Amino acid sequence: MALVRLTFKTISRIHHGSCCHRFQPLSYDFVKVCEGRREDPPHFYVSRRNLSIKNALLPSSKLWSAQSGRRVFSLSAASIVNSAPAPVQPYLRLMRLDKPIGTWLLYLPCTWSIALASDPGCLPHLGMLTLFGTGALLMRGAGCTINDMWDKDFDKKVSRTATRPIASGEISRFQALVFLGGQLSLALGVLLCLNNYSIVLGAASLGLVVTYPLMKRITYWPQLVLGLTFNWGALLGWSAIKGSCDWSVCLPLYFSGVMWTLIYDTIYAHQDKDDDIKVGVRSTALKFQNQTKPWLSGFAVAMISGLAVTGINAEQTLPYYAVLSTVAIHLAYQIYTLDINKPEDCWKKFVSNRNIGLLLFLGILTGNFTTKMKTEVNSRIL
Repeated sequence: MALVRLTFKTISRIHHGSCCHRFQPLSYDFVKVCEGRREDPPHFYVSRRNLSIKNALLPSSKLWSAQSGRRVFSLSAASIVNSAPAPVQPYLRLMRLDKPIGTWLLYLPCTWSIALASDPGCLPHLGMLTLFGTGALLMRGAGCTINDMWDKDFDKKVSRTATRPIASGEISRFQALVFLGGQLSLALGVLLCLNNYSIVLGAASLGLVVTYPLMKRITYWPQLVLGLTFNWGALLGWSAIKGSCDWSVCLPLYFSGVMWTLIYDTIYAHQDKDDDIKVGVRSTALKFQNQTKPWLSGFAVAMISGLAVTGINAEQTLPYYAVLSTVAIHLAYQIYTLDINKPEDCWKKFVSNRNIGLLLFLGILTGNFTTKMKTEVNSRIL
């Protein structure tokens, strides 16, 4: 049987997903094998039948097609990070640029709020959507940097996180601190583009950003604190457009976002529950255990109820509620089919929540256009 010799660096690249996603599960055992004894250079041998060497060792953006011999370019986030200069890659991975799902989940509540604040019949302000997208990318990166600085010792003990740049020693804590300062400075620049009310409101969220990583050490509800942090944009988006918050709209929207985070991050936490027990950190996954589905169902009902109240107070129309029904069906299917004991299924369900956020954004857009039509019809009647 032909064997392929792989360095630890190559295995690490597979492990954190920057190349060859199909074989990422293979890397977990390899990383565990070398924990605590990274000889230079350690090597591992894998059957060619199980791992194609030409695919494993090349960046995914530069793979050659076996059929045509042509170079196949990929625009995936992981391939972009892997194509960056080598000294830059650890910093891009530190801010999770190779895993954009977190940025999406932070950004989407902002889009809901901006769209709800738009005038009837008008598209959301494109410049504001772009500004908030930039802010979400920077603040998610800053949050991940803070998290990894706090969790360096924990991450070393968990196979999924052992190759993160700080835990693996690619980046020192001081380098991470300097990088964090850069990200926060850029994020401040974005915030200063908003009105004074929004600047103060946005700055008020920084305490949550800094303290969230500590919550897993002291409570079984860190997902709740994450929800309070991740959905701040539901308040900020409205104030950026209108100049202040309409709490009859913003509060139920914010509440719904928090419930949504409790759903998807509890699902996410089930991937790491065994490792969490070993290292002594807490999560809603460990609290709920086999009662996870009833809890998630309760959160889903609360989320949909909050969104219905939001729609009523924002004078949304039928398309909004039609999409809201679709979101409810999506959540019900997600929870019903969830297997909390299969990490791959938990990841699949977690990632699917981006579609929920996009669906809701679409519902708000169509509802806005219908609102204008309804207003015009009523004015003609009168």
